[in-house]
Amino acid sequence: MQPKNSPETSAFHQVPAGNCFVYGFPAMESYCSSYFYPMEVRELMHAPEAEASRALTASENHKEAERKRRERINSHLERLKTILLCNSKTDKATLLAKVVERLRELKQQTSEIMQFDQTLPSETDEITVIQNEHSSADRKSLIQASLCCEDRINLLPDLIEVLKSLHLSPLRAEIVTLGGRIRNVIVMAGDKEQTDESVVLLKDALKNLVLHSSYGSGGSSKRRRILGGQRIIG
Repeated sequence: MQPKNSPETSAFHQVPAGNCFVYGFPAMESYCSSYFYPMEVRELMHAPEAEASRALTASENHKEAERKRRERINSHLERLKTILLCNSKTDKATLLAKVVERLRELKQQTSEIMQFDQTLPSETDEITVIQNEHSSADRKSLIQASLCCEDRINLLPDLIEVLKSLHLSPLRAEIVTLGGRIRNVIVMAGDKEQTDESVVLLKDALKNLVLHSSYGSGGSSKRRRILGGQRIIG
C-alpha cells in the first residue's frame, strides 16, 4: 500500500477548491469547480431576461405616447368643428376641406380691407423716407418715414435708438399692427443743414431694421393674426 502523502496519491486525489483541497477522484474536479462561477458568467445568464424587460418597457412607452398624440389630434379636430359650426358626425376630410375654404375667405377679406385702408401693414416689406416741404415751429426741417415689416419684440426700442443716433426728434408717430406685421409712420424734426444726409442715413438704418425683422436676429417674431390698435403720439 502507498503512503497517503506519496506523489502518486496527491496527484490523483487532491483537487483544489478555494483555499483548501478536496480528496477524491479526479471526476470531482468538475463538480467542485462548477460551484464557483465567475460573476460575469452569472450576469450573462440573466442578460436575455433584462433585454426582454427593456423591450417591454419601450413598447409600453411607445403605446402611451401614441395614445396621447391621438388625444391631442382629436381635441384639436373637435375645436375646429366648434369654430366652423360643424356637426359631430363631420369626418376629418370634410372638416379639413372646410378649414381650407375658410382660410381662403379670410385671406380674401384681408386683401380687400388693405385696398381701402393704406395704413394697414402689407405682406411685403416697405421703406419710405421723404422730406416734408413745411418746417416745424422752431424752423427745423421735417422728415416723414414709413416702415412696414415683420413685427418683433425689440423693433420699437431699436427704432428709437436709430432716431437718437441721427439726432432726429419724433413729433408724431402712428403704429398699426396686423397679423404679426407692423407699419410705423413717423414725422421727425431735424437740422435743416443736414437734412439730405439725415434722409440717406435714416433710409439705410431702416433697411437694417427690416433685415433684422425678416431673419429674426433682433428678437422673437410676433406672427399672430390679431388686429392691433392704432396709436398716435405727439
